Amino acid sequence: MIINRNLTISLVRATEAAALAAGRWVGRGEIAGPDISAAQAMYAKLAQIEMDGKIIIGEERRYDEHAYLHSGASIGTGKGPMTDVVVDVVEGTRLLVAGQPGTISVAAVAPRDTIVTLPGSHYMKKLVVGEDAAGMIGPEALRAPPAWVLGVVAKAIGKSVRDMTVYILDRLRHQSLIADIRASGARVLIRQEADLLGALLAAAPGTGVDVMMGTGGTVEGIAAAIAVRALRGTFIGQLAPQSKEELQAVHNAGHDLKRFWTAEDLVTTEDTFFATTGVTDSVLLNGVRYDRNRATTHSLVLRGRSKTRRQIVAEYIND
Repeated sequence: MIINRNLTISLVRATEAAALAAGRWVGRGEIAGPDISAAQAMYAKLAQIEMDGKIIIGEERRYDEHAYLHSGASIGTGKGPMTDVVVDVVEGTRLLVAGQPGTISVAAVAPRDTIVTLPGSHYMKKLVVGEDAAGMIGPEALRAPPAWVLGVVAKAIGKSVRDMTVYILDRLRHQSLIADIRASGARVLIRQEADLLGALLAAAPGTGVDVMMGTGGTVEGIAAAIAVRALRGTFIGQLAPQSKEELQAVHNAGHDLKRFWTAEDLVTTEDTFFATTGVTDSVLLNGVRYDRNRATTHSLVLRGRSKTRRQIVAEYIND
């Protein structure tokens, strides 16, 4: 099934609303408030979209037992195309709480049953590169030494390794990986969280980030795959359970731990729509700006079929 309408503008209204709501909480030290406020604002906009939507990756009622954006929930008017919906209302909540850069709001839509969800898996090893290196990197890169991977990418993008930047999460499990990347001569951009943003930075041109590596959330990986495919980049993932309980859950779900997942495996259609709005500043997007009588948002929207990439700056007059 093909979605005949361009839903990117409708989606970006939802991520803008979430960002505007979450932005009021920046630096205030509250964990639950930003998620609840942003989820309520996003839900109100998504509910107006003419689609029969089903949320397949959503907010799992972490802070709000009455949350409407949980996985399995219906969304939209109930009329129009049947769709899968992915939301990450506030990616980088701890960054927002501390007033740090790198928080975004994300929503994506594709035809029903075209996005793989990998139930039972919480963590995934990932590698993301942009369009210029896309044809040079295959699944074997996930098992290759970082120096080899960076050498291949450097050749593809016309840089020396010492001029490259790798995005990675600040985790104990990444200590040896970080050491190997530094030993290769490349620079490392370490962040507390927000590996979905890291994938976007690696896949989008002009961000200064060349590669994203490391193990992060599976659901963030699936959301990233939607955007990376639309950006013509390469996404490679492999399930990486971090506990005995997760390992058992992955086995119970019948997942193959040896399998490599590409963006095309995780998102089986090009008919995708992806929107993200900055909440706090990043290299990719400006955060929400509040002035005396208006607020300004900065968003990126992607349409998978046409590979169109738009940046949208919107002004909202304060009531």
